[in-house]
Amino acid sequence: MIVVNEIKKIVEAERPVEFVEALAKGLAILESFDPSHPEMTLSEIARRVGLSPAAARRSLITLQTLGYVGQKDKRFHLRPRIMTLGSSFYFSAGIGEILQPNLRQLVETFGDASSVGTLDGDDVIYIAHCSVQRARRAAAVVGARYPACATSLGRILLAGLPDAALNLYLANLCPPALTSRTISDPEVLRAEIMSVRETGYSTTVDQLDYGITALAVPIRNLEGRTVAALNSSGYTGKVTPESLVAERLPALREAASHIAHEITRNPVLQSMIGT
Repeated sequence: MIVVNEIKKIVEAERPVEFVEALAKGLAILESFDPSHPEMTLSEIARRVGLSPAAARRSLITLQTLGYVGQKDKRFHLRPRIMTLGSSFYFSAGIGEILQPNLRQLVETFGDASSVGTLDGDDVIYIAHCSVQRARRAAAVVGARYPACATSLGRILLAGLPDAALNLYLANLCPPALTSRTISDPEVLRAEIMSVRETGYSTTVDQLDYGITALAVPIRNLEGRTVAALNSSGYTGKVTPESLVAERLPALREAASHIAHEITRNPVLQSMIGT
């Protein structure tokens, strides 16, 4: 979620002359809604994004007029029009044509679920997903974002960072204890990431949510830089890290290579995921 403190960092570090802070605040408000906060009062929104009530109210009135936010009584909520922002990325980048076929093939072969994600700050954002699972757990839907340190995708992406960027990430890390198995010690996490660098894959068990065991591999550009990650996941208890590596790693690497090749043929998607 973009919060005002992050906006301030952007402003202080790299603010261009044309930077529109009001727009940044409006986006922060849109991103403040999540499953734990599907509707909020003005004061709740202002507190959540770190704005004054007056500033939050101005942004909300604008967003409401544009149809992105609705209001019932004194509580605000998102409206369906907000989905056009995400669908614009999905369709303009060709996600359905380039990424989804590979994910469907993995799911048809192994069952369970498969996703592609990219790094955004401290989080991994899911940009493509395919699943046969219907269990109630952390949802890996397109657009979902979770702490990178707690996901197989995120650890692949962190392993692909330059040393200086990784050191900065770990120095500022305050990982949430999402489960009793979530790694919260930065040095233990560093060791995990170093292991990922050596093996070229990442496995996680119940790090993000109970019941999720996953295996991920990098998607690299022509220069060898990791620009995205691909995973396959299943239910803890039905699969193990060892079984995923033995049964799925070759197919996962082949799919990642194919996706990387397809990305190089699509300049728009290349630009969008930072290749």
